[in-house]
Amino acid sequence: MTPFGAFRAALRLSERKVLLAMGDLLCLNLALLAVLHRRLGFPFAIATVVNRPGWFVLLSLTWAVAAVLTEAYDLRTAARLPGAVLRAGTAVLLADALYLAIPYWTPYLLPSRLTVLMLAALSLVGVGLWRLLYAVVLVQPSFRHPVVVLGAGPLGREILEIMRRHGDTEYVPVGFVDDIPSPGRLVDGLPVLGARADLVAVLERTRASEVVVALPPSEGAGGQLFQTLVDCAERGITVTPMYRIFEALTGQVPVEHAGRNLAVVLPLDRTPPALFDALKRATDIALALVGLVVMVLVAPAAVVGVWLESPGPVFYRQRRVGQGGREFELVKFRTMVASAEADGPRWAAVGDPRVTRVGRLLRRLHLDELPQALNILRGEMSVVGPRPERPEFVAELERVIPFYRMRLSVRPGVTGWAQVNHEYGDSVADALAKLRYDLYYIKHRSALLDLTILARTLPHVFRLGGR
Repeated sequence: MTPFGAFRAALRLSERKVLLAMGDLLCLNLALLAVLHRRLGFPFAIATVVNRPGWFVLLSLTWAVAAVLTEAYDLRTAARLPGAVLRAGTAVLLADALYLAIPYWTPYLLPSRLTVLMLAALSLVGVGLWRLLYAVVLVQPSFRHPVVVLGAGPLGREILEIMRRHGDTEYVPVGFVDDIPSPGRLVDGLPVLGARADLVAVLERTRASEVVVALPPSEGAGGQLFQTLVDCAERGITVTPMYRIFEALTGQVPVEHAGRNLAVVLPLDRTPPALFDALKRATDIALALVGLVVMVLVAPAAVVGVWLESPGPVFYRQRRVGQGGREFELVKFRTMVASAEADGPRWAAVGDPRVTRVGRLLRRLHLDELPQALNILRGEMSVVGPRPERPEFVAELERVIPFYRMRLSVRPGVTGWAQVNHEYGDSVADALAKLRYDLYYIKHRSALLDLTILARTLPHVFRLGGR
């Protein structure tokens, strides 16, 4: 493999994001340095950064917040003009606004409108040009990964569709390798380049840098095929299980294809440290206390509105399944008529006639969720985690969806990865889609992922997206 080919093969999704972020931060901090030099007389030199590191670190942190809120590191958007520049520009303006709104720890720039405009203009030009360069150069075919898919069955066709839909700026599928169908046939528009025994020769002929293993769990990669994959790795070719690319591109775990492979659904190679759990619990308590204060302020109007329109209990209590399968009583402001479930439990639906007018307003504003602060303080819930389901639905879903109870391995949450990525669902198919996201969260949970979920929840709240 040539040095350029090696660099191209190494430039994976995570490295692309790191490279993009490094360029953004360099442009932003150079813009701040230029403003400090031109307007406040500081030297345009590394000494200014060394002597005032807090100013530049804080700008980087505000950029991180703005980038999460605007999804500035969605690589598909970053690869396409003009959306890439527009989204980056929105993030720049938000980051600059946050930075200028912080007193004491930032340079005193606000008194001069020209200084503020200069910071915004230089930031926009710098980041905009960098994003333009990224979109024009780094998404060219020479920077994409040529990949061969091992397996032309349903799994192979599914990962091909995923790469085409979500990874077309990173991957170039060149063909399948499988014994059936025979070489030369087309599968979903892609040729079968050879049999499994020909894998190494196919990779050398196509100069593919990666082979994606998309074989059914019942087959696996045993015997001679296992040795063939080892031979690929010895030649510097990346061997990747299908589910890893699926996770990286979609933020989901393909649970229905897991079979008996626990690595697909369990975080076997990474467990959050105890410090993460302690910080998460402390954050939960702090946010729950804030939620209680807001609830006290909202309660008088909510109580009067709920009771006048639909006499009955103001608070709605419902059994839910929490961590470890333990049941608890979830508390919300009642948003449906008191007799909503006289005929037994059933899924909520779009435009559900059981929801009252006041209840619909509470849902749209997400105010009906405020009493769940009590569940958080009691340790039954977290702010971030899979949404808790009712025991009746859990019993039904675990019969038809594999590994469904895995979502009970962590505390349920008020918001979660499934909530910010998938619309509200009322069917088994929707439950499967949400489980894919929930398992991704369980496998990859971290402080950064929690912050990302919280940041992406805010726009949903402001758009009045509740149901």
